[in-house]
Amino acid sequence: MSQINAKPSASGDAAPLQAWRLADAAATAALGAELAARLPSGAILLLNGDLGAGKTCLVQGLAMALGIREPITSPTFALSQHYGGERADGSATALVHLDLYRLEDSASADELFAQEEEEARALGALLAVEWPQRLTLPPAGAWCLELSLLDPTDPDAGRQGWLTPPPLSSIAPAAAQTAGPLQDAHIHHPGLGIDGGFSPAGRAAATTPQ
Repeated sequence: MSQINAKPSASGDAAPLQAWRLADAAATAALGAELAARLPSGAILLLNGDLGAGKTCLVQGLAMALGIREPITSPTFALSQHYGGERADGSATALVHLDLYRLEDSASADELFAQEEEEARALGALLAVEWPQRLTLPPAGAWCLELSLLDPTDPDAGRQGWLTPPPLSSIAPAAAQTAGPLQDAHIHHPGLGIDGGFSPAGRAAATTPQ
């Protein structure tokens, strides 16, 4: 995975957008692991992208970094899944994985999100939301990651991810301080090259199927 040039966000008080090129599923999971380590406690992460863009793969990376040992699958039919884990230092972690794909009615999506957000807040959990476009409005203070295939006709060509931070005015001071280092983060993974390109050797070394 490689980080490519950032661009300013549309909101004047938000940090710049961050972008990565992801060679394969393993690199996508590695980005998830890095985000789990750097996002503030109790963050909401909205995952946008078409079917097959790698949203669930990224959540698997989140879970790995949070010390969750249960298998992570898309909760398309269950709608939500709750997981508990433990970091290497023994601290407890929690992840709430929400998939709104089947809720085409915005009122139903809003209601379920409100319930899960309340539970995630009580647990101090990271809340990852697939298909957040089902909601009437994006949640205040949420981070948004957009995943897209570089070539829609060839999933093996890799994908690109854009991370949009919430406006700084919507983040509590302590959380903003925690989130700050992400702006200079470079994620090290054998499937990533430098300067926005892919490493051929790394691509061969990281071929975990999605």
